[in-house]
Amino acid sequence: MRRREFIAGLGSAAAWPVAARAQQPALPVIGYLSSGSQGISGERLRMFLRGLSEAGLSEGKNIAIEYRWAEGQYDRLPRLAADLVDRRVRLIVVPDSVVTARAAKAATSTIPVVFGIGADPVKSGLVTSFSRPGGNLTGVARLNVELEPKRLELLHELVPTAKKVALLVNPANPNAEPSSKDTEAAARSLEIALHVLKASNDCDLDLAFGEFDALGAAGLMIAPDPFFLSRSARLAQLALAHRIPAVFQYREFVAAVGILSYAGNPMDSYRLIGRYTARILGGEKPSDLPVQQYANIELMLNLKTAKALGLIIPERLVATADEVIQ
Repeated sequence: MRRREFIAGLGSAAAWPVAARAQQPALPVIGYLSSGSQGISGERLRMFLRGLSEAGLSEGKNIAIEYRWAEGQYDRLPRLAADLVDRRVRLIVVPDSVVTARAAKAATSTIPVVFGIGADPVKSGLVTSFSRPGGNLTGVARLNVELEPKRLELLHELVPTAKKVALLVNPANPNAEPSSKDTEAAARSLEIALHVLKASNDCDLDLAFGEFDALGAAGLMIAPDPFFLSRSARLAQLALAHRIPAVFQYREFVAAVGILSYAGNPMDSYRLIGRYTARILGGEKPSDLPVQQYANIELMLNLKTAKALGLIIPERLVATADEVIQ
């Protein structure tokens, strides 16, 4: 063999593996759209990935994931959802709120969407029924918005003499209005005056706590909201600094010196979202997968914070709590 032919043969052999790799099919891409921030969602994301792994799917091995984070700014969601549609993802996961699910639904009627929300998906207009969702959406409903009246009852147990309390809502969240109405009805039954405060950014939070002080209310409820979740530590610290008995949905609030949280633990629901994602990638249709109702309700208390506020938590609550911080 001539030297020139030999070198040319080596070049062809070296190029073959590269060409073969280039011809391999691309991994199916999942879009992960969250109204929250990556930092606060770490454990929830790990549970979602665990659900995928239980079905044999692993990021970087046989699937790829495109992440989009709105950082609590809901006006970013339509653009982020449209970006995932343009990316031609195989499926969109919206794990944390009705407003995120609505953005995905508005962006596509063909790409499957798996949601995780804390409200009724039928009343929210996402699906036609729990058993037969129809369309391209299905997922997990944690139904935490419906627990607002119970959280008010718990706040009343903490401060039984309260005649006036406040409810903090995010006006950008579509759950704000139904949450306010349900809580107002519960307040009337307890003969408590309820005042609604609004906040959708960090500046609003400072103003809302200033309004609370001016009201002279005896307690504060914080409505379920991804922006508020991302500010759990700040909300807990503000409540403590203003000496306000405050009740929230998320355990992160109590872990960061909040006094009480009561809601469904969302962690395992994220695993269920991962399992549904895998089933749809495997060929099942969202319209045929019933919405799963998840209601693993947990009560968490912080006795140290109660002591700092001069409150004595009733023994009944301490005895029934799932977790107590001494």
